[in-house]
Amino acid sequence: MAESPETTTPAGPFAGPALWYGPDMAARDDWVLWLSAAHREELRTAVHTARGRGATLLRMTVADFPLPTLAAELERASALLAEGPGVVLIKGVPAGLLGEGGARTVLRGIGQYLGRPVPQTADGSIICHIRDTGPVPNGPATPSHLTRAALPFHTAESDLLGLLCLRSARSGGRTLLAGAAAVHNSVLDARPELAGRLYLGHLFDGPPGEDACLSSPLVTRHGERPSMRYDRARLDNPAHTVREGGGPDGARTTDSELFDLIETTAASPAVRLALDLQPGDLLLLDNHVVLHARSAYEDFDAAEHKRHLLRLWLAHHEDAGQAGRSAGPHSRPVTRAGVTPRDVILPRSLRTTRPGCCCPPPRTGF
Repeated sequence: MAESPETTTPAGPFAGPALWYGPDMAARDDWVLWLSAAHREELRTAVHTARGRGATLLRMTVADFPLPTLAAELERASALLAEGPGVVLIKGVPAGLLGEGGARTVLRGIGQYLGRPVPQTADGSIICHIRDTGPVPNGPATPSHLTRAALPFHTAESDLLGLLCLRSARSGGRTLLAGAAAVHNSVLDARPELAGRLYLGHLFDGPPGEDACLSSPLVTRHGERPSMRYDRARLDNPAHTVREGGGPDGARTTDSELFDLIETTAASPAVRLALDLQPGDLLLLDNHVVLHARSAYEDFDAAEHKRHLLRLWLAHHEDAGQAGRSAGPHSRPVTRAGVTPRDVILPRSLRTTRPGCCCPPPRTGF
């Protein structure tokens, strides 16, 4: 798999709505949507409608989850994701009144208005839990999102990300955001000799469940909007070296310096936006223009009070039937369609819920 840059050298700093800094965003509220009592009632009614029609999470459509007035607000949210800062916070989702099953339906239903769901695991799960599950005895290492540890800045393998908070932690667990344009511009200002390497092809380990590597620049340009792909856990492999340009090895700055600079820049108070997600908060991100991270947290002892979020990955609707490659500098970047599910039929006895995810593996993938 390869993703070619539209520009191989920095053409200059980014500008426009995708360029934002945390302190400025914290002082604005044009990216925050407060649900009214009428909107919350629409969501409750839509959950009952979907259940009455027998709509599953995999097969739900907009018709199964009607939102007569909230749909217009979600169109505005979609525009902010695609043309604005790439981040929207929806407050007041009645997840606590609907139970965990209802919350999954709400997340999936709202997501249907913004994009098409894509699998997050090789089992084809489209909604996953974000919570501390503890280690599995004699099992593999627990994925980092299923622990209380801090998560470094990264982007996900989807166009859009949705995080619905059901319960917050006793302390910590802040969601940290950084605009890719701000990170790019800061790298360009601080180390212009490193900035060109953002546009070179890097090798990423495949997402969990995939063996193939992905060759991609860290940044591509699409007019005044960047498309950034970054996940150091998938880049820190001794076999992974930049495949394009860069000069003799002895004179070339190592990629680890660039990765360090990206992460310290994203985490700096001048760039990052820190959010304390509360129950009923739904955070929506464009993974191309926003990096996200999480601080470590301390949890409650009782299971019913522990920190718990639901995660949804989405691809853009309009890219569903296309090859996904951008046609020019002003078009959308290459579609990120999640993890390719295994196309296998599992025996009934093995079709159990994957730890950390709430959808049982489908019989033939997604």
